[in-house]
Amino acid sequence: MNAGGQMWGRSSIVTEEQDTTQVPSRPDATDDGPVSREALYGMIWSEPMLRVAAQFGVSSIYMARVSTLLNVPRPERGYWAKLAVGKAPKQPPLPEPRPGDPLEWTRDGALPKRAHSLPKPPDQRPRRKRTVRRQLPDRHPLISGAKPLFEAGRLSRQGKYLKPAKMLLVDLVVTQTGLDKAIAFANELFLALEARDHRVVIAPNAEQFHRPDVDERENPGKGHHHNDLWSPMRCTVVYIGTVAIGLTVIVMSEEAEARYINGEYVRLTDYVPKRRGRYAQDYGWTSTHDFPTGRLCLQAYSPYPRAKWTQQWRETPSRDLSGPIPAIVRELEKATVEIARLAEEGERQAEIERQRWEAQREQWRREEEARRAAKALKDSKEELLQMIDAWAAAKRLEAFFADAEHRAQDLPDEERERTIERLRRARALIGSTDALERFDAWRAPEER
Repeated sequence: MNAGGQMWGRSSIVTEEQDTTQVPSRPDATDDGPVSREALYGMIWSEPMLRVAAQFGVSSIYMARVSTLLNVPRPERGYWAKLAVGKAPKQPPLPEPRPGDPLEWTRDGALPKRAHSLPKPPDQRPRRKRTVRRQLPDRHPLISGAKPLFEAGRLSRQGKYLKPAKMLLVDLVVTQTGLDKAIAFANELFLALEARDHRVVIAPNAEQFHRPDVDERENPGKGHHHNDLWSPMRCTVVYIGTVAIGLTVIVMSEEAEARYINGEYVRLTDYVPKRRGRYAQDYGWTSTHDFPTGRLCLQAYSPYPRAKWTQQWRETPSRDLSGPIPAIVRELEKATVEIARLAEEGERQAEIERQRWEAQREQWRREEEARRAAKALKDSKEELLQMIDAWAAAKRLEAFFADAEHRAQDLPDEERERTIERLRRARALIGSTDALERFDAWRAPEER
């Protein structure tokens, strides 16, 4: 299970504590097709988990993780013994899938084929006050354990941004000095969203989400900006209703005059030249370079490939980004209507393009069929004409051989035998002159 609690297929689960439980696989457990939430729910409440796991050739521990992934309740320890004596607790119902929950599982890790519905924003009616306040942890699950993974990473060539080796992490574009501040802000933002019942997770593997490029500069210039920043394998998203909104926390940089000394850039304001001796020389040079400011930027975006929407909130020297978190949450909630509209329009355009592509393929298929039919007709006709010409030549040859054999009968015995033998060899050289035999080898246009 990764930092976002995501898991898909057997090959995608990586944990520090490897599951070594061995379960014998049934000989007929060869179906690698998808298993729906409903089907899994029926299986694990009809027989013990060990038997269910054996059907797929995995361990019961692994199968329990799959049920957690699909948000399927499973019997507690000792359930089957209590059931045998009539004291088992009532079977809980299968809950509705949460936004972002996978709907299927496959043993080989293949992506599901069940179509997802279009994203829908939450009900805009006024929310009733809760009678029971939801208990939230001090640290969001995406934040727990993220800091040492970032600190253990490499540094980018420009700006010294952290590049962790792990790819399934919360989406932070940070430096070493800005890591703590970015983590604290992300944690506060995620918990504020969760308090509004908006689930913040690493996007499920089944979702084909897109993360836009990140420009860490506080004042982006025109033209292409090359950087080698770290990017996660999957987006960090918040589900508001069923609308996913991507979230990236960025430590911004600013352009400043710098001195290049001993392989690195130093701000000109921080540069202290060495005392110049009689023969001392300064081999550095002055230019401009991007330096991290420590100020944060929150980039929210639509992860749907055909729904382009991005919004940023930036810190300034006089305004911290943590203060307006409640306002940010409200703006994200309002943006779901626009993102859902853009996603629906994108799907509509995709369907139009798909139909246009299918029509083009059908036209190409018909044109290819017509071309092949015309070629088959042409080849068949040419072969038939060649066959008739060959038949006419064969008729002349047959007349020649018949006349020669007739005349050979009047020759003396020894000469007649020699001539007939030569005619036999000549016939063998020419081949068959049977018109029907040649016609049987001809192919009509529909046979080609």
